[in-house]
Amino acid sequence: MRWTREEYLSHMTFGESPREMFTELFGLLIGLDEEWRSQGAEEKELTLEAFGWDYVRCAGAPLNISPRSGIIPRIISETESEQLSIDSMGRKMRLSRKCATIPLPFSYPVETPEDWEKVRSWYAFDISRVDLEALKRLKTARSEGALVTMWMPGGFDEPRNLMGEKNLCCAYYDEPEMIEDMLDTFGDLCVKGIEIIANEVGIDVLCVHEDMAGASGPMIGPKLFRSFISPYYRRVWDAARKAGARLFSQDSDGNINAILDEIVGAGVNCVYPLEPKAGMDMLKLREKYLKRLAFKGGIDKFALRGSIEDVKRELDYKLRAPLTGGGTVFALDHRIPNGVPIENYRFYVNYGREKLGLPPVSPEQHVRMAF
Repeated sequence: MRWTREEYLSHMTFGESPREMFTELFGLLIGLDEEWRSQGAEEKELTLEAFGWDYVRCAGAPLNISPRSGIIPRIISETESEQLSIDSMGRKMRLSRKCATIPLPFSYPVETPEDWEKVRSWYAFDISRVDLEALKRLKTARSEGALVTMWMPGGFDEPRNLMGEKNLCCAYYDEPEMIEDMLDTFGDLCVKGIEIIANEVGIDVLCVHEDMAGASGPMIGPKLFRSFISPYYRRVWDAARKAGARLFSQDSDGNINAILDEIVGAGVNCVYPLEPKAGMDMLKLREKYLKRLAFKGGIDKFALRGSIEDVKRELDYKLRAPLTGGGTVFALDHRIPNGVPIENYRFYVNYGREKLGLPPVSPEQHVRMAF
């Protein structure tokens, strides 16, 4: 089912809703399509069109928040198993072709405050960062039911892109002024962009990607989050709210329980993908945060690798009150992993729809709902 922006926003802010929302946030991991094809899956199952997932048409606010380094990405070397490259930040990147979709850096442009001084201009705002023609089209799209999303640089993620995790975590203590200046610079970029966009069209959802945690917990504690990231979040969220935004959505894998109070306190009111294997139980979180926090994801993707009973047990636990009735987009907690049989996935779809009181599957285009 295709949802309108108003239906989606009402559902996610615990207002009136046409029904429960059941979707796929990301899609298949590399190689799963071949596994399913060998098990007799149809092409529309491989593209997920056959499963009738819910979605809302999205249109991104045309603000370019990427670093403008002037560096032209290039491939250094390439084999069947690996690709080495230079990205637009000048980082050396390694991509494993057999098991990954995202290359990983092994060098970074910022190690010292002097390095940051050299690259700060990458994030300077000027009017050319806003596509004014796209902005006019965005106004029409929103009036036709599209959800307007706007991304901001991550408060942890963007400094990590510049420095690497180890150097960033040390810099909170060794070079706090540099980190504060980074976040002030990103905030300037976002707020000035929002002001221009808001003159033409409203914003519905402010989005931020962080991935600041592993299975054992976050890489930044509550005190550091409160000191560094919270002021940045609140500044950009205040500007987005003035432009009409009703959702502040954060994407972070791993176990963020230790800093979730701070995340919510900084304005975030929607989190995903809520990985159960990392200790994120959205049923318990709903009982704690009530209507202060909406969820997307939360269904254990690894349960689909087990038996039909394993799938049923997971859905029986998750697809019930207090998660039903608004504020939840039911979905797997990330990409569909290798080793999930197509029969298990079919059962997951059909049993989930039955539990949520949804009509039988009617094929529909698949739209990625990770925002």
